[in-house]
Amino acid sequence: MQGLLVTPAPFFLFARVQLAILAARFAVPVIYPSRDTALAGGLLSYGPDYADRDRQVGRYVGRILKGETPADLPVQQQTKFELVINLKTAKALSLTIPETLLATADEVIQ
Repeated sequence: MQGLLVTPAPFFLFARVQLAILAARFAVPVIYPSRDTALAGGLLSYGPDYADRDRQVGRYVGRILKGETPADLPVQQQTKFELVINLKTAKALSLTIPETLLATADEVIQ
């Protein structure tokens, strides 16, 4: 069986529902970079936790508003990622997701 890995390009974000529909029609398992694509019917997603990223940005902005110089602040990288698995899509594709992977998922869509 072949699969598809979708990159986090804006085009794919805007076409996430269409991609999920086509993947289902042609029975292609797809891994997406953001959780909303798994919610839209994609098989699974693994990518940054955007809520966590937004909190980091808020803390950074707060430091700047309190007078710290942006050039003096350290560069930060995303440290929290989330795995979302859509079991409904897995069943439609006749795929069995290993229990060990389900146990590590941040969210499992029934």
